[in-house]
Formats: sequence, C-alpha cells, structure tokens
Amino acid sequence: MLDLSEKTCRVSIVVPVFNEQDNIAPLVQEISAAMSAVEGEWELLIVDDGSHDETANRVKQLCHNEPRLRLVTLMRNYGQTAALQAGIQHAQGEIVVTMDGDLQNDPRDIPRMLDVLNQGYDLVHGWRRDRQDAWMNRKLPSRIANWLIARVTGVRVRDLGCTLRVMRAELAQQLELYGEMHRFIPILAHQLGARSTEIETHHRPRKFGVTKYGIGRTTRVLFDLITVKYMLKYFDSPMKLFGQIGLWVGLLGVASFAAVAIMKLSGAMRMMGNPLLLLGVLATILAVQFFSLGLLGEVNARIYFSHDSKRNYRIREKINFDADADPLVRKLSRKRAA
Repeated sequence: MLDLSEKTCRVSIVVPVFNEQDNIAPLVQEISAAMSAVEGEWELLIVDDGSHDETANRVKQLCHNEPRLRLVTLMRNYGQTAALQAGIQHAQGEIVVTMDGDLQNDPRDIPRMLDVLNQGYDLVHGWRRDRQDAWMNRKLPSRIANWLIARVTGVRVRDLGCTLRVMRAELAQQLELYGEMHRFIPILAHQLGARSTEIETHHRPRKFGVTKYGIGRTTRVLFDLITVKYMLKYFDSPMKLFGQIGLWVGLLGVASFAAVAIMKLSGAMRMMGNPLLLLGVLATILAVQFFSLGLLGEVNARIYFSHDSKRNYRIREKINFDADADPLVRKLSRKRAA
C-alpha cells in the first residue's frame, strides 16, 4: 500500500461529490480496478461538497482500509467548481484526473487518457459522443452551449461539460476556478498556452441518485461565458475594453455637440430642448465613467497579479492527510520561514 505521508504519488484522481451515498462504494471499486493497469502510485481524493446524506460517512469507512483514498469535506455546498478547486489544491500527484462521482464517467477510460497525455500533451479532455442523458434538459442545452462557447472564445471543443479530464499538475495548479468555471477548463488551459486534445470516452446512464443539473444552469453558464471572454482578451489590461468604449461614446458626444453648434449658428433650432444637446451631455458622462472603469480595472489587475489568490471555499474536515504532506501546509510553512 502507498504511504502518502512519505511518498508523492504519480496520479491524483479528484472526484467532487454531493449526495452520492449509493455511488461511493462502486466508484472506489471501479477506480481501483481501472488504476491496477497503470504503472506507478496513485491516490483517490474525494471532495464532499456539503452533502446532507451519508456520503461523507461512507467515504470515511472506506478510508480506514484504503490509505490511497482521501477525503476533503467542505463546510457547505459550494458547487462543483469550488469542490474541484479544493481537490486540485490538495492533490499530490504529478498528474491530476478529474471526474464526476455519479458513475456516468467510466474509470476504464483513465489509462487510455494517461497514455495520450504522455504523447506530449498538457491536457486530455473527454468527449461523451454517445451521451446517456435526457435530450431536452441535458443534451440539447449542452450542445447549444458548446456551439456558443466555441463561437465566442474561438476554442473548438466538442464537449466542455465532460468532467473526465487528465492534466499535468503544474497546469491544474494554475487554473483559477470559481462560479461555473469548471466547464471552461479547456479554454482556461488554452489561455495558459497548454497543449490539449479531446478523445472519445464512454458515458453511462445514472443508476443511483438524481442529477444535480438541469436547464436552469443555462443562464449561469452564459454569464460565465461573458467572464471568460473578458478574461481571455482584456483581463490583464481592462483599459483596452473600457477605454475603447469610452472613446467611441466620447466621439458620439463631440459629434452631438458639433451638430448642436451648427444648428445654433444656422438658426435652425434653439439649443434649449435640443435632443442632440441632451445626447451630447449623456455621452460625455458615460465616456468619463467608462474611462474611470478602465482605470479602476487596471488598478485591480495590478493588485491581483501582485498577491496570491484566495480560496473560495472552507474545509470542515480532512481524512488520510499528513500535515507534512499537505501542499497547503507546506506552502504556509515556506511563507512563515521567509
């Protein structure tokens, strides 16, 4: 058996779960069977995202007999993105595998994805070509979202919603996940310059429990898409966006004032009550506001790049962790020593 307190594993499998008590035992069994064909040591890190059933207790029971199984329990339900971020930050492997805990992802795909990763890629993400979900509230919204995201970002990915991914740890640690950003991991990796590819993976119908997602997530994904587009193009220099908008609005104000002046000189219309005068005043105010937003964005970007990122979750409990092996403890110790 692997002693995680003494040796760093090669592969870390991160699985966020929420109310999946009936899936825990078969999930651990299937992952163990699949990883038996992989050379090197591995760990399975389950992140309980504030479940209110027996999910955490069943993981704890399995932890007693399997030191490769580790549990991180969050204080409340933060969502899949925050749970994935927590798992990635606690992973000790050189390679990080992420997957769902509902048994719809097939762990037998992991060895094949690891082989593809070793061909020189930084990220391999799955494509659920034969997806076993309801058409109206799962497959149709997903296809529309994938098409829209590809059009907006320019990154061609067939299945952004597939959680089954294999990536190098140095890339995973650089991903900043919040909101619903877990589905944008291939795009965020592309932004970092990662070399990625997409391969077909198996997808199975859910046997136990109920799905946590539906068509209601569409609006949240659209909002995050706007955020991703902003991050891809303007995150490091917001003035390029807000300054451009302010410039065009300011030019509109100048044109409006010029038209009012020409009308005044020609006697065609009085200045008071002229709608172009009101438009010029409004455009000037908006231009000043956009330039101010750009300056504030530049200041915030500089502050962001000069400070460490903060965690967007709180942990209640950790099982099968050694303090010396915990990457967060090591990081804090280095800071104190400095």
